Amino acid sequence: MALWDLENSDCIVVMGSNMAENHPIAFRFVVEAKRRGATVIHVDPRFTRTSALADIYAPIRSGSDIAFLGGIIHHLLENDLWFRDFALAFTNIAEIIEAGYEGPETNDGLFSGFDADTHSYEEGTWQYEGKTVPSSIAEHRVQSQEGKAGDYESMSKGPPPQDLTLQHPRCVYQIMRRHYARYTPEMVERITGCPRELFLKIATALAKNSGRERTGAFCYAVGWTHHSVGVQIIRAAAIIQGLLGNIGRPGGGVMALRGHVSIQGSTDIPTLYNMLPTYLPQPNVFHDHGTLDSYLKVETPPTGWWNNFPKYMISLLKAWYGDGATSANEYCYQYVPKLTGDVSQEPMTMAMAEGIIKGQFILGQNPSVGAVNTELVEKGFSKLDWLVVRDFAMTETANFWQNGRLIEKGEMRPEEIGTEVFFLPAAMAGEKDGTVTNTSRLVQWHDVTCEAPGDSRSDLWFIYHLGARLKQLYASSTATRDQGLLALTWDYPLRGPRQEPDPEAVLKEINGYTVADRKQLAKYQDLKDDGSTACGGWMYCGIFPEEGHNVARARKPDGPDGPGSHAGWAFSWPSNRRTLYNRASADLDGKPWSERKKMIWWDESESRWTGNDVPDFVETKRPDERPDWSKSPKGMDALGGDRPFIMEADGQCQLFVPSGLKDGPLPTHYEPVESPVSNAFYKQQINPTAKIWDRPGNELAEVADPRFPYVFTTYRLTELHCGGIPTRVMPHTAELQPEAFVEISPELAQELAIEHLGWTVISTPRGEIEVKAMVTERLRPFVINGQTVHQIGMPWVFGREGYATGATANVLLAITGDANTSIHTTKAITCGLRPGRLAEQAKS
Repeated sequence: MALWDLENSDCIVVMGSNMAENHPIAFRFVVEAKRRGATVIHVDPRFTRTSALADIYAPIRSGSDIAFLGGIIHHLLENDLWFRDFALAFTNIAEIIEAGYEGPETNDGLFSGFDADTHSYEEGTWQYEGKTVPSSIAEHRVQSQEGKAGDYESMSKGPPPQDLTLQHPRCVYQIMRRHYARYTPEMVERITGCPRELFLKIATALAKNSGRERTGAFCYAVGWTHHSVGVQIIRAAAIIQGLLGNIGRPGGGVMALRGHVSIQGSTDIPTLYNMLPTYLPQPNVFHDHGTLDSYLKVETPPTGWWNNFPKYMISLLKAWYGDGATSANEYCYQYVPKLTGDVSQEPMTMAMAEGIIKGQFILGQNPSVGAVNTELVEKGFSKLDWLVVRDFAMTETANFWQNGRLIEKGEMRPEEIGTEVFFLPAAMAGEKDGTVTNTSRLVQWHDVTCEAPGDSRSDLWFIYHLGARLKQLYASSTATRDQGLLALTWDYPLRGPRQEPDPEAVLKEINGYTVADRKQLAKYQDLKDDGSTACGGWMYCGIFPEEGHNVARARKPDGPDGPGSHAGWAFSWPSNRRTLYNRASADLDGKPWSERKKMIWWDESESRWTGNDVPDFVETKRPDERPDWSKSPKGMDALGGDRPFIMEADGQCQLFVPSGLKDGPLPTHYEPVESPVSNAFYKQQINPTAKIWDRPGNELAEVADPRFPYVFTTYRLTELHCGGIPTRVMPHTAELQPEAFVEISPELAQELAIEHLGWTVISTPRGEIEVKAMVTERLRPFVINGQTVHQIGMPWVFGREGYATGATANVLLAITGDANTSIHTTKAITCGLRPGRLAEQAKS
């Protein structure tokens, strides 16, 4: 859904986000929805400005989100409050799962297929009966080593078996009822700390505001993603929305609030280690990816839209390698690096500390503040041969060798550090032109307003000229390892005396063009797998459809009588579509579920889908069209006109996920990697597939460790952005939040004899910091499993550089990872807390 579509919501749940403070511009659409009569709900450990503007505020303990959301699923199923017509038509609620499937409710918290030696799952028993379902998620497909076995062609031989009466014991509906049977309101209160009646009030509000005439939305940010079960938290919300019919419809959806500058863009045209542009999987040595043919065979699902995968991959290779990429040389596929394992930031930190990685570039990031386990990060930096940091002001990362935490502690000395550090000045946003892609997948162009001072240059300038110099340096090389670099097309036009690359030329390449005449492509449906088209990112095709027409520049909002899609404002991938899966906004016959909630519909007179948005469907596929299974149909021919979720192999909303997730087909409550309490649901304490790097300096606290009895969480501030440098070095923002602090409840302050603004020491197995206390009623004690549990919170944006300084919260955090994404845990660990200062402890 688009941000402005929140205005059309009848109920909005903000959870995993302090939206009013961290996304204040976006939050105005929530305020507008409330003005129109919507119920606004905020679920969060702290009472914040978002809570103050909500109709209902519910406090929950950090790390208990799945227990809360699972309770809502239980409430909807057991009280028959789900939107039956929608869910039966468009989700896999009636599909029958293989006979060997077992859920955590009968297996001590584990799904069937678990291997205790490797801490991983084999997905065979999770499949539809008689089928093998390929995952639609590229990053999960590669990491899960899917493709080694299974008859994916089975999906083109007939539909999965169903029981539309929902009586079969292995249909998804019955499996979900058993799975969530224990997620009762009483258990929700026992695990989350949210009072039973308050929880039921929220569940009732969601159900009441869903159906044909009403829709609801969830809004989340890293308060959901930064957990060892982050993917499954989001999955739980998606299940709720699938049951309630709140997907692909006006005012319905699960809104990912993207916070960093162009963070959505950095996953679209990725800085992620395991994906190529627009969500194509990075080749992997552990798969049959040795040749282009084998890679395409493994990664191309036989059914659904991803069956077009070869067109996108070959067009990408043509964009990268130009005329040198031909069918005879596999379109230069052998030049593309192959993954050998997890090389995300967490294991990369370990590899630096162990001397495996010799050098690193840091652009647009400040790991000494933003990465977890700061001391291990700095130890890693000290083992590098070289470190290149680009920023517009000095950062803790660039200055770790003389002003870092380990220097302050006396554990390292500048003269003993062999790392050669290069600090290069970077241009700020207003000093360069280009795109920003954030929430709503909205790609917006911004023009340069002034020239960057001195030697400051844009990141595009740096990457381009670095690449040009490297190509020149290795021009005469015949080494195999250098040929991929030399083969890259690098012919972007340069502008002005500074030789700045033209960013519109880059965007035109991302959009794509015909190879023969360099004509810009208007839509991704025109991409080919024969080498006749080049495209740097298939989902962005259409953003520059013809010479001189940069759609990202568009600034024409809808007027009061417009359709509400604001299609004239910038570009939203794909196809400038504002709402994904919007075929679900119409019923099986192609008619809107209601006049009030119409978006697209089937126009019989025109024999096509039409409406208030670009249809996310084959525009001429009739709603009553069904596959001819006698022909073993492929791609979209295998999906009928009643299958809106075209990126899935079966075209249905996946309440139960047969393939692609490493930690189970259904969201399950596990305690965080550190917790003051045992798991009250299951014998299994934590996510059994979570990534745990057990090494000196990265130890974890035991369950209910008396040294670390308090729940600790981190968060942002409105006034200081992310790693802090853009705002901590600015006097006018620094004075608004001048120093670090920790929020604690009055009850905990009284128990520990801590005064407001008094010094405290926070400790974990990774380290200790000192910080002043803010004693506030915004936090409250919880009663969890019969015992009082206190939670404290601290902003993570502070460091040693700039005007606003203070302790770095991430010193306290451990390097762990969600099994699916490797994302770290920043929202729920345990800690110790005492009054005083570190210096006092040293003296004693």
